[in-house]
Amino acid sequence: MTQDILSRRTVLIGATALLATSPMRALAQGAGPAVHVLKDPNCGCCSAWIGILENDGFAVTTEPTAGTLLMRYKTDNGIPPEMTSCHTARAEGYMIEGHVPVADIRRLLDERPDVVGLAVPGMPYGSPGMGPESEREAYDVFLIRRNGSAEVFSRYEAA
Repeated sequence: MTQDILSRRTVLIGATALLATSPMRALAQGAGPAVHVLKDPNCGCCSAWIGILENDGFAVTTEPTAGTLLMRYKTDNGIPPEMTSCHTARAEGYMIEGHVPVADIRRLLDERPDVVGLAVPGMPYGSPGMGPESEREAYDVFLIRRNGSAEVFSRYEAA
């Protein structure tokens, strides 16, 4: 009987170790691109956007900040005032401002242009973290160039 328990225990420990090092587990826990988000600690829409990134495999860390400190961070990192939103993130050297969809972040990281990053100014209803996509208002995702200019990177029509 002692040998049976030891055998079961060995199998359970081995299975647990295998699961813990499984690539699928790592992906599920955010082993994808690292994203660091500065946000107001009480903002629910920012937290919803972060959840969307985490569900898509991004490794997200957050830093609580607000007001003047957050605005200074945006400005110091090349986000023009007219492009600002509620939260600011950094992903692999790029700035991600506001409720930018995952597909656009992935496209940016794949294409790797020499730019500051992406922005969804304001908080458009139906953008990721801002309500149901089925009720989305039209909005654009802007590519922010190093000279401060911006151009449409992708467009989302109203639902």
